[in-house]
Amino acid sequence: MSSTIDPAEVAKFEAMAAEWWDTNGKFRPLHMMNPCRLDYICQQIAGEFGRDLKAEKPFEGLRLLDIGCGGGLLSEPMARLGATVVGADAAEKNLPVARIHAAQSGLEIDYRHTTAEALAEAGEQFDVVLNMEVIEHVSDPAAYLRACHDLLKPGGLMVCSTLNRNPKSYLMAIIGAEHVMRWLPKGTHDWAKFITPDELYELIRGAGLTPVDRRGMVFNPISWRWSLSAKDLSVNYATTSLKPV
Repeated sequence: MSSTIDPAEVAKFEAMAAEWWDTNGKFRPLHMMNPCRLDYICQQIAGEFGRDLKAEKPFEGLRLLDIGCGGGLLSEPMARLGATVVGADAAEKNLPVARIHAAQSGLEIDYRHTTAEALAEAGEQFDVVLNMEVIEHVSDPAAYLRACHDLLKPGGLMVCSTLNRNPKSYLMAIIGAEHVMRWLPKGTHDWAKFITPDELYELIRGAGLTPVDRRGMVFNPISWRWSLSAKDLSVNYATTSLKPV
């Protein structure tokens, strides 16, 4: 069975597995970014599928895959919004943490130790694929995105986020986050694996998907908050693409 999993990258996240829900631990940056990520994800899903975000469970009836789900920081809010959620992760140690937290939260989430390629080969299909902060950790981004394409139903939507590759992203994500602020262990990210927005769009098109939107996620060190930007994609950014019907 083919796989784009990079064992060294998996080992990094397994070493931090117990800290997924510690808002002051190694995943503090994701907890801080999560409201911004969720805002973008919800806007895109609601817009594409005609859902009212003011409804009690606006995503009811949608089957959603959260690839690289980790401890469930995105899987849980998607389940609360009514989606039927499968959380997949190649780092096996993440899953007991995710399952325990979901049970404590009264949520039913299908967490699996598996890969995008394995799910695609099994014929799994989803309305939505969340592919957040994963592509910069795989060994073959093009092959990985082809698996994501295969996992989507016709008309399905993928949200993919990653880090831009430029001097500013090196300064912010490597020097700032890992060495100065020590939000993440040194070596969590490999700047050479970062992908520019134009490169990602080409990879998405090459996988058979149609890019329809991209937004920056910008950290303000004064307000200590993240926000979405239509113009600033210089460090963190997210894209939305569709599978043709």
